[in-house]
Amino acid sequence: MGKPHPMELRERVVAFVEEGHTNRETARHFRVSPRFVNNMVILKRETGSLEPMRQGHIGGGKLSAVADWVRQQIQKDGDLTLDELRAKLAGRGVIVHRSSVGRLLHRLGFSNKKKACRPVNNCDLTSLQRAIHGSTGAARSSTKPCRG
Repeated sequence: MGKPHPMELRERVVAFVEEGHTNRETARHFRVSPRFVNNMVILKRETGSLEPMRQGHIGGGKLSAVADWVRQQIQKDGDLTLDELRAKLAGRGVIVHRSSVGRLLHRLGFSNKKKACRPVNNCDLTSLQRAIHGSTGAARSSTKPCRG
């Protein structure tokens, strides 16, 4: 998101309009959009201030209320998948997409990645001669089974 215009500019724009100039004149004079001038006049009239509004999402969404419960569930059973956690949330009446659950876990400092728990690949390397000539390796030089 972009930065809000400086307070000095906001004050000068509204003061120029209050002197009797039109919004379009003011926009040309300060080289801003007519919409910005109009928004500043409305903001001053409604709030009495020219402070910029907060940018971004306000609030934490549906999952902010159950964040502590989710943390407890993960600490009890760290092997929960996103879909399993989503199903548990649905049981509590919170219907969300799995990506929302993933973002919540990220905010809470958890990772949903699992560690690989399989043996190292035992395939022998292809001979240098085959690699140079571009063999597809259909006939392996070893009789060991390849799990990769």
